[in-house]
Amino acid sequence: MPDKKLINRDKQTAPQKLKLMVTVVARNKTEFFADLIQSFEVNMQMILMGNGTANEKMLDLLGLANSDKSVILSVIQESKIPDALHTLEEKFNTIKGGKGIACTVSLSSVIGTLIYGFLSNNKMAVKENKQ
Repeated sequence: MPDKKLINRDKQTAPQKLKLMVTVVARNKTEFFADLIQSFEVNMQMILMGNGTANEKMLDLLGLANSDKSVILSVIQESKIPDALHTLEEKFNTIKGGKGIACTVSLSSVIGTLIYGFLSNNKMAVKENKQ
């Protein structure tokens, strides 16, 4: 009878690469964009409060009300990035006061298979580690 662990290893696929997506949005739209990003199987997000660098004179010139921003840091699977960025761009252009910017940064490693399983939303990796 073949060993179960050997059978499971044969069925495993290559791990999906993860990236850190950095999204900067107006502070009053933070919850909307965090929820939108979470819909792309993002299990971990961190929201940082920021403040734009433009002074009041420049804000008045550009017709902007305030410079309060939020920076949303999200760990996302590489395969989900094109859809996520396309959706964000669409929302940046269509939502009133919803302007923002988003980019991704590669992650070179993650310590531990359980952490990787959580960050990549891979429930099988988490289950296998518990057994």
